[in-house]
Amino acid sequence: MKKLLFSMGLLLAAGSASAQDNVIKVNILSPIVKTGSFFFEHKLSSSSSLELGGLFTSWNIGDTDITGFAITPEYRFYLSSSKEAMEGFYVGPFVRYQNLTLKTTYDSFNNNGNPVSQTDEASLNTFGGGVVVGHQWIFKQRFSLDTFLGPSYNGGSITAKSGNDTDTFDAGAFQGFGIRTGITFGIAF
Repeated sequence: MKKLLFSMGLLLAAGSASAQDNVIKVNILSPIVKTGSFFFEHKLSSSSSLELGGLFTSWNIGDTDITGFAITPEYRFYLSSSKEAMEGFYVGPFVRYQNLTLKTTYDSFNNNGNPVSQTDEASLNTFGGGVVVGHQWIFKQRFSLDTFLGPSYNGGSITAKSGNDTDTFDAGAFQGFGIRTGITFGIAF
């Protein structure tokens, strides 16, 4: 443990002595939908960066419990002529892969008319993309605040794992056209 803390201290000291080329961020809106959404952004040039996002979720829509993850790589073009990448206004095309498990439990009746509890389970895999516009601020050369908004599209399929069939599930919030938005807070190094 001491070696890990020492290594992290060296990394932070080295980062404070040079320009900030990386930011680790968390989407502060994600907990509203019981999701953890985290990002790592790396500066590629004076006007571009690459960001990799990951999210983990566990929540429900109606009677359906949803758990899973998503991965979102994004290339950012910073448009400010007076600021370097990772600060200012940007446009960011992205792609997203989602792997979700959908589970619903409901009561039905068996052939004898007795009530029984039944669980249907399926997996939803989607692939899509979109583009966001946003603005990122770096404060005191250490903290970042990033806001973004843009259209997205996801397409995929539901595969039944158990139960009757996939008609039980409504995956509308995860397929088709949607909006990707967020406000992230992070640490630059």
